[in-house]
Amino acid sequence: MAKNDLIGGALWDAYSKKVAQRMDNPTHLGVITQEQADAKGAKLIIADYGAESCGDAVRLYWLVDKDDRIIDAKFKSFGCGTAIASSDMMVELCLNKTVQEAVKITNIDVEKALRDDPDTPAVPGQKMHCSVMAYDVIKKAAGLYLGKNAEDFEDEIIVCECARVSLSTIKEVIRLNDLKTVEEITQYTKAGAFCKSCVKPGGHEKREYYLVDILNAVRTEMESEKLKTQYEKSQSDGAKFADMTMVQKVKMVDKVIDENIRPMLMMDGGNMEILDIKDTSDGHIDIYIRYMGACDGCASAATGTLYAIESVLQENLDSSIRVMPI
Repeated sequence: MAKNDLIGGALWDAYSKKVAQRMDNPTHLGVITQEQADAKGAKLIIADYGAESCGDAVRLYWLVDKDDRIIDAKFKSFGCGTAIASSDMMVELCLNKTVQEAVKITNIDVEKALRDDPDTPAVPGQKMHCSVMAYDVIKKAAGLYLGKNAEDFEDEIIVCECARVSLSTIKEVIRLNDLKTVEEITQYTKAGAFCKSCVKPGGHEKREYYLVDILNAVRTEMESEKLKTQYEKSQSDGAKFADMTMVQKVKMVDKVIDENIRPMLMMDGGNMEILDIKDTSDGHIDIYIRYMGACDGCASAATGTLYAIESVLQENLDSSIRVMPI
């Protein structure tokens, strides 16, 4: 029976010819024994790595000479064809490199080496996670040889395992390019372009960080910083709270409330919202608020809590502010 009969022609077409060839005829599949290592005067390293997300596993064999160079390598893989092809290419990329050079090989390097042409992915996006094992087993082997933990080679929090994109890189790219959507993050970094587990909860495997959450957090920080800059600029320009536009006033009040009042209210199960801001004929600025949650109907809402809110706003924005609960 042909492969097209088994998995469907459309899916099979999503794999490169190099992947297909190595699935059926891996070049570096095999075992290296201690006797072979002794005969070559090299150190034998055997590293195992299993991917819980898909049930695949790989065993990597290295022969490393006295100059830390990998003079021979083999693998065994238990899993899907993509894992076999990726492992085979991973071994090929390790050969004749030093251990220190090999540990820099990523799954993206493996995937790109399996492409038939530079612009066409070698495997479907949903199978990209299979090549992650290549990176992880290399770290494991290098750790065994150098006497380190595999984690010691990872100095950043990796959000997208498929594309090996770190948390700091994603945050920086969002800020530098003022990105507003997850699709833009993927366009700039390739994070989320493959198995998509890192995009949002519910993907192929559970992640600690998701692109949607990172984007929201960074955008919130950026808006807060922008508002702070605008306020500082208005202060340096001599502008007063009373002279700001209604939109500026609302933003400034919300900012002060968010930083100084709302966290304390929420600790007790309450909250508040700004309903309106009005300038009075007697020179006051009345801010109308509505208590929410546990604060609604609380005895201190009209006394201590109200006084605290009013004092904070007067101190940070304008001494003529009065707070009016509705």
